[in-house]
Amino acid sequence: MHFMLIQTETTPNPSTIKFLPGQKVMEAGTRDFASPEEAEASPLAEALFSLGDVVGVFFGRDFISVTAGEGSDWRALKPQVLSVLLDHFSSEAPLFKPASAGGISIAPEAGMDDDPADEDIIVQIRELIETRVRPAVAQDGGDIVYRGYRDGTVYLAMHGACSGCPSSTATLKNGIESLLKHYVPEVETVEAV
Repeated sequence: MHFMLIQTETTPNPSTIKFLPGQKVMEAGTRDFASPEEAEASPLAEALFSLGDVVGVFFGRDFISVTAGEGSDWRALKPQVLSVLLDHFSSEAPLFKPASAGGISIAPEAGMDDDPADEDIIVQIRELIETRVRPAVAQDGGDIVYRGYRDGTVYLAMHGACSGCPSSTATLKNGIESLLKHYVPEVETVEAV
């Protein structure tokens, strides 16, 4: 049996813990499961939801964040999550069921109807999000995806540990907005969608 150590990290959201299996989880992109129905695409997400206290599962490049429901006790839940993850990674089971679209669910190209006239601005915004914003957010067990730009407003979607934690709105407003405004003067405000 291949011995494996899964490390855990806390995130700014006390109900979310980040699990690092020490190997790549997603080849590309990220995947967010917010309900047992969505989790049906992935045997691993499904197994995690079936523990009962799990209300969110997020696959990142090299981590899995698990969000527990209101009133859950992580001390009891953590060993259960670890055993599900160990089973999964030691059996080398596929992350997704063959019929599902796998890791391509969150296509960064799926922006809103961006105006071709804004293309230069949009290219800069996307570049900043990829190089400066996403790596920082991944540290916290989440992801941010560009969704569109219109009339000075940048629309972003939050996933994983970032969606729904109070600090995410602050992060979005202060950190990301000031970063984008600094480099792209046309940006006036940032909205989460």
